[in-house]
Amino acid sequence: MRVVIAGAGIGGLTTALGLHAAGIRDVTLAEAATDLRQLGVGLNILPHAAGVLGELHLLDRLTASCVQTRELLLCNRFGDLIWREPRGKYAGHDWPQLSVHRADLVAVLAQAVRERLGDEAIRLDSRVVHVDTDTGHVHLSHRGGRTTETDADVVVGADGIRSAVRAQLYPDEGQPSGNGLVMWRGTSVAEPFLTGRSMVVSGDDVHRVVTYPVRRFPDGKVLVNWVAARPADLETAVPEDALRYFGDWTFEWLDIPAILDAADDVRMYPMVDREPLPRWSFGRTTLLGDAAHAMYPMGSNGATQAILDAAELARVLAAGDAVESALAEYERARRPATTRLQASNRAHGPERVIALAHQRAPTGFDDIHDVISPDELAAVADDYAAVSGLDQRPFHPADR
Repeated sequence: MRVVIAGAGIGGLTTALGLHAAGIRDVTLAEAATDLRQLGVGLNILPHAAGVLGELHLLDRLTASCVQTRELLLCNRFGDLIWREPRGKYAGHDWPQLSVHRADLVAVLAQAVRERLGDEAIRLDSRVVHVDTDTGHVHLSHRGGRTTETDADVVVGADGIRSAVRAQLYPDEGQPSGNGLVMWRGTSVAEPFLTGRSMVVSGDDVHRVVTYPVRRFPDGKVLVNWVAARPADLETAVPEDALRYFGDWTFEWLDIPAILDAADDVRMYPMVDREPLPRWSFGRTTLLGDAAHAMYPMGSNGATQAILDAAELARVLAAGDAVESALAEYERARRPATTRLQASNRAHGPERVIALAHQRAPTGFDDIHDVISPDELAAVADDYAAVSGLDQRPFHPADR
């Protein structure tokens, strides 16, 4: 079986490694970029996806450069604690939750692909521009106007939120839709906070700041990934504006302005996603990761769900059924779950308790249980854990 994957990001690379592990070795990744230098910043991989990477024998390499997340805290914009829970192995899972810089993760995945499938498996400067979904015939474009063609038994569109493969399958869809928020994203070298492995989401009904470490340095400092979000308006025009809106978010245990100010490179993006699709697979072609189900960045599920897609796709293709049947089985297993997640993330996922706390106590509180009951808090967390497939963890109230 020959497989061509459009895109050498997290989903595409993991798919190639999963196929190799399943005995499918004729795999090519067609990547539009001329190198795999990643402009992204930090991300989280939840335990069930970390388990996929563990089965691919990659965790030792990853844990050498990333942070195993210990806990998640949800707070209001004054630092008052709304919810705290352990994460990964600290919550009883078999696998850790990983906080990692995107460049580090892609480097590990790409190195493994080249070791296991050969240097030619990743073909840079190769943009998939058209696929014959019935035959698997692929047209590619390259710098300088050059074009080439190739054939595949299966074509996987793992080419991101602005996927060319998806655009061919749904030519009238248009651009990704936004929710009216703008995000500033950056990384900063800082002193560890709380456990040194803590992930913190703080905010009110429309303003949020997410902070967590993604690398540890020999001198004890950490590289902190951060995201600050607020409603877009005419004044939010440049990356440097982040401090203007979050410059007084200083807690006793976390100095958010200092972290934002320490970033060398701050980038600003609209918060966008894609509408859920009624179908991913057409003939010999299917979609994966953000190309299939781009979602708002809530609950650490973007990279996680792409990795889970990759594992399921490798499993069904290795079973030896006809391609169309295998892709239909892949879609039955994955599309309903990711559709539910897309909807949940539009409702702020587990972070909706932050908006709830702001609505009931806009100036802060002494005890969250005076504002939101333990059962109500647990219900939000448990609901999202079930939707994301991560529902085997114990309940830990905020004051534990």
